[in-house]
Amino acid sequence: MQAVAREANLSETTFPVITADDAYDVRIFAPGMELPFAGHPSIGTAWTLGPRAWTQTSAGATVVVEADADGAVMTQPDAEFTDVDPQSLVDALGLPGSDAAATAVVGGMSFTIVATQAPIDALQPRMADLATAASAAGGVGVATVRRLSDTELHVRVFVPGAGVPEDPGTGSAAGPIGVFARKVWGTAADVTIAQGAEIGRPCRIDVHAELGGVRVGGRVSGCAEGTFTL
Repeated sequence: MQAVAREANLSETTFPVITADDAYDVRIFAPGMELPFAGHPSIGTAWTLGPRAWTQTSAGATVVVEADADGAVMTQPDAEFTDVDPQSLVDALGLPGSDAAATAVVGGMSFTIVATQAPIDALQPRMADLATAASAAGGVGVATVRRLSDTELHVRVFVPGAGVPEDPGTGSAAGPIGVFARKVWGTAADVTIAQGAEIGRPCRIDVHAELGGVRVGGRVSGCAEGTFTL
């Protein structure tokens, strides 16, 4: 499975096994490692399997993903947050400063979130330094977020340690980002994240960011299909 994911070279590749009419187990792989949980492949896998409320079980979390013809929305466990010193992350990202930073753990995935008021569209991070700073902060990847309004956030996510220099859409981080933005800036419970435009793969993620009821979702489009000869 890891070899297939490396060959596909997408942010994630999933391998689902249907276990009931409304349930499946899944393993999720980035090009460089297996992931215990991830958001976008969960939403995409449920949508691909068909419209219904699916219970998905992966190594890190069991979530409900409600899929219809247009897209899908998943529940998400509450993240655990640990405040971190942002300076090394700010330096590696090339930011002028940060309002706050914390490492969020959800479903076995850890992202260090750096909140900033500075524009992030032109960032060119030093990837080796960023991977080191993320590891020191306890994160697999780094998400930098800028508040555009009370209902809109601009996000970029870098996961060099998993073979993903920049991720066009990161559903597993989206819930914690929405919750963290509420804590730092008092943004709304319902926000939309804009991500991926900088690498030509724009993504919009809808987040309901209330602890105990976090939901992440959006529209889904099929873009390719084929077969592997093994």
